[in-house]
Amino acid sequence: MVYGYCCISTKKQSMDRQIKNIKEAFSKAEIIKETCSGTAVKRNEWEKLFRRLDKNDVVVFDSISKMGNNAAEAFDMYKKLVCKKIKLVFIGERHLDTESYREALNGIISLSLSPEEQAANNLLKGVMSAVDHFIMNKIEQDIYKAYAQSEKKIKELSRRTSEGIEAARSSGKQIGTVKGAVHETKKSKAVKPLIIKLSKDFEGELSDKECIKLIGLSNNTYYKYKRELKRDHIERGA
Repeated sequence: MVYGYCCISTKKQSMDRQIKNIKEAFSKAEIIKETCSGTAVKRNEWEKLFRRLDKNDVVVFDSISKMGNNAAEAFDMYKKLVCKKIKLVFIGERHLDTESYREALNGIISLSLSPEEQAANNLLKGVMSAVDHFIMNKIEQDIYKAYAQSEKKIKELSRRTSEGIEAARSSGKQIGTVKGAVHETKKSKAVKPLIIKLSKDFEGELSDKECIKLIGLSNNTYYKYKRELKRDHIERGA
């Protein structure tokens, strides 16, 4: 079975890119979606998937950074999944795939000697254990490096965004919504002139209740438009 695990930090983010990248490489992957904000929050969907995994199942990530909240957590999970004989694929860091790890070990295993050469076999087992330890250390270093690079990219993006906003402000551009600004809709543009014409607080002779009934607005919408009209009236100095 092939699973694609996608994780975002907030509901405002999109995991479309992660899904696209995984599906392009593994079209039949079952996508597992997770929103997990904060380093202390449990990954409930991941824990469910972990319990479901069987030997030789494949789990695909868009990046190693999606496997844990930090490098230490990701490396610990990597080791657990290797022990479960789960195949791991990282679209952004293919050198960390478990198949790359197994291929390195197979290069040593291919040196196996005949059963009669017991002493040599014992030596080979020691060599294989040392190589296994070396490879896992290398994977650990690569995972920490990948997390550091990911954090660097985030900081760089944040810096560029801040600089862009500051440059825009310096040139006199308005950033964001002006406090108290009114966003006019087709409905408000059509209805507000009627309120001015009919309401006794403006040019008309009708009460609020009569205006609401005649125009066909809800109480909340009517009084919202009325407040906006009064504010505009005051700002114009009328």
